[in-house]
This record gives sequence, C-alpha cells and structure tokens, in this order.
Amino acid sequence: MAVAKFTPALLIAEPRNSRKSARIAARRLSIEGLDPPLQIAWTILAFQENRRELFHLTQNGNLHIGVYPPLGRVRVAAPRRLDDEHVRLAVIQRLPWIKERREQLRSAERQSEREMVTGESHYVWGVRRRMKVIERQGRAHFEVDSERLLLYVPAGTTAERRRELLDRWYREQLRQAIPPLIAKWEPILKVSVPRWTIRRMKTKWGSCNRETGHIWLNVELAKKHPDCLEYIVVHEMTHHLERKHGPRFTKLMDRFIPNLRSLRDQLNNAPLAQESWE
Repeated sequence: MAVAKFTPALLIAEPRNSRKSARIAARRLSIEGLDPPLQIAWTILAFQENRRELFHLTQNGNLHIGVYPPLGRVRVAAPRRLDDEHVRLAVIQRLPWIKERREQLRSAERQSEREMVTGESHYVWGVRRRMKVIERQGRAHFEVDSERLLLYVPAGTTAERRRELLDRWYREQLRQAIPPLIAKWEPILKVSVPRWTIRRMKTKWGSCNRETGHIWLNVELAKKHPDCLEYIVVHEMTHHLERKHGPRFTKLMDRFIPNLRSLRDQLNNAPLAQESWE
C-alpha cells in the first residue's frame, strides 16, 4: 500500500508580478510503497499562476498537479489555505494517473542531439525528413525537396551554427503559419490577439496573458502536424474567454476543436527534442 508523508524542504522566495505566482515555501511529499519511490515537490503559492504543463492533470480549487519531462518529475502547486492533508489526499487519489504519465514520458521516443549531417532525420510539420547538407558558397539556407530537407552552407560551418540556422528556419515556418490561424479564429472566438511571440519552452506548448492578449508559442510546434499548431493557438486564445482549465474551458474547446484529444495525444506522443532539462 502506498503511504504518503511530508518532509520539510528549502524555504524559497521568488517575488513576481501580481499576475503570476509568488512561491513562498516548499515541501517534499514522499510516496512510499511504490517501485521506485515517488518524490513530489509541493510548492505553496501566495498567488495562483495559470500554468499549462505538457501533461496538465486537473485542478481541485486552485491545486494543480503536473508531470514534467524528461523523466516524470511531479510537482504540486497549492495555495496556503490547503493543508498537508488536502495535498496528500489529492496526490494519492491521482496516483494511477501520475504513474501512467511518468511511464509515458520515460518511454517516449527522444531525438539524440542533432549533429546536422547528411542522412540525419528531422521533423517538419509532422513529417520525418532526411537531411542533405550541400556545402557551397553563398547564403546559408534550408529548402524542402520532396522527402528531404536540404541545408545549403559554406564549407566549414560548425554543427552549432547549423543548429542555429535550423532553429531560425523553424521560427520562420511558424511566422508564416501563425498569422492566418489567428486571423481565422479571432472572429470565431470574438477575441483579439494584438501580439504573439515564438519562444523555446521546456514545459509548455503555449501560454497567454489575458490582460494584454499576448500569446507565446513553442518553437517545437514547427516539428508537429499543422493541426497541432492550430489546436495550441485556439487553446491559448480560448483562455481569453476562460482563465482556468475547468468545465467551461473544456466545453469551449470541445466546441471549437472536436478532435482535440487526438491532437493532444499527437503532441504528447511525438518524439521529444534533446534538451538540457532542469
């Protein structure tokens, strides 16, 4: 039988603006009786942040449980009004889900660090393409040719520089794809997105600021099927209508994206990029 008990952890203080969480204390929740034992970081929050993890579990009031890549680190975020017993019961109740998601993350296919050489595989809009490196003078750039991804670079270009070029190319793909999606969904959702940004994020596909209308999208979305990008764009825009991932949010998403569960599975089951995770 699984037994849960708390042990003290470091006290931390990270002041942030009023729209985000201020972490004021941390505890460690140990789940014994599992193989391997489960250590869960529990952070007490002064202000509840609207987080969206790769695997966002549920919320009970303002209690959030997230399972993070690459190996399934579990984090519970709760306001001060919830005591140890509330958190312990919430975690034990969701242990089957936590174990399932941890196993899913640990067994997920991962790309090794890209060496950026001929014959290497890269994903572009959900399609696996073989890279061909063509060394020649002139502007470095990428082209898609049938099932291949062509990289034109001057001789002697380092692997690091080639990775930088690929990152820029992925961003450009998104810059071309995102505006039509926002223009399509603004009149449907009756919301406005005055600004959007592409960034590299380790635990989220996207995020938004309801007050400013600004949304952020993960550069890794350029590797996924275009429908996955649309799903994330609509997800973040829907947060302009409903802040939390509650029943109303789910109902809205089911109306706008009927196959959202299939798209979510595509995102979460796709190969993970090589990253230096914390």
